[in-house]
Amino acid sequence: MRNLIKIFSILSILGFYNIDAQQVVKKDTLAGTELTMTMDSKVSNALDALEDKCSKVAVSSSSRDNDNDYTPSKPTKIFVPNRELTNAEICRKNPRILGYKIQITTVKSNEEANEVKSYFRKRFPNLKVETDASLRPNYKILAGSYFTKQSAASDLSKVREYFKSAIAVQYRIFCAEAK
Repeated sequence: MRNLIKIFSILSILGFYNIDAQQVVKKDTLAGTELTMTMDSKVSNALDALEDKCSKVAVSSSSRDNDNDYTPSKPTKIFVPNRELTNAEICRKNPRILGYKIQITTVKSNEEANEVKSYFRKRFPNLKVETDASLRPNYKILAGSYFTKQSAASDLSKVREYFKSAIAVQYRIFCAEAK
């Protein structure tokens, strides 16, 4: 008798938990590709209603009163390039980006940092060198600005001839200075 009650209760729960799911095919708004998903028809109708509200152009009530034959204009299309942005395009949008610098060494005092910087400038006059004092009492000496680790590799190999501990580290750089 208990098993019969358990079976009846499970079947009644499953009977009440009936989801009316259907397969819906939507168009992607940017690329126009099809997206297939399974969802409840009520959810699909609610999403369609929201999309319709978003696609309508807001118009002031005064222009509607003056024009009886008013038809809302379609929203302008947004052009999205399907290619990777160039470094110049990235720099226009973000003057400071996450790139790489060559960490020459870490020293304990500001005087040591200035000595290392002057020695580095004599050896590599074409590379910009700076001190990062965010780890006080230690000072990091950083050189160059690079978009990727690969672009820093050639300068890093030259720097390692004089500074064996030099490594490429991720760092915020000014995009205009980067190689």
